[in-house]
Amino acid sequence: MSHKSISSQIRIARTFCVVSGLILLCSIGVTAQKKGDDEAPVFREYRGVQIGMTSDEARKKLGSPKDKGDDQDLYTFNDLEMAVVGYDKTHKVSVLSIDFMTGATGIPAAKTVIGSDIEAKTDGSMYKMIRYAKAGFWVSYSRTAGDSPMVSITIQKIE
Repeated sequence: MSHKSISSQIRIARTFCVVSGLILLCSIGVTAQKKGDDEAPVFREYRGVQIGMTSDEARKKLGSPKDKGDDQDLYTFNDLEMAVVGYDKTHKVSVLSIDFMTGATGIPAAKTVIGSDIEAKTDGSMYKMIRYAKAGFWVSYSRTAGDSPMVSITIQKIE
């Protein structure tokens, strides 16, 4: 498979994940749990990268991105794990979005990410988001439905 073909598939998978997550949020009316506001986040970093780090610090931790930009970097660690690191206007990390395809190793369990288990819907999908106002960001865990589900974990700065 060519490099361009893999890159296209990654972009398509990423777009699918974002759109699926938005549709899921809209269709089930999910809101953040209030308990997170006063608690310390369980999941606050990915491979050593945290919200508020500079783009240079993030790149030092993650290595050279597959696609590098002023506002975001795309990392492809292998065919089954990728991440997007988004930066604000001051070039500090404002969002981390990590996708794990079926078969990836080291996929964190929901409890590891948000501090509790999530009950799967009848189609096998899952979603939960918790706001941590004191920490200044929210964390979400999402798993798509189907025979080959994708797990997406997002940490995003609260604006």
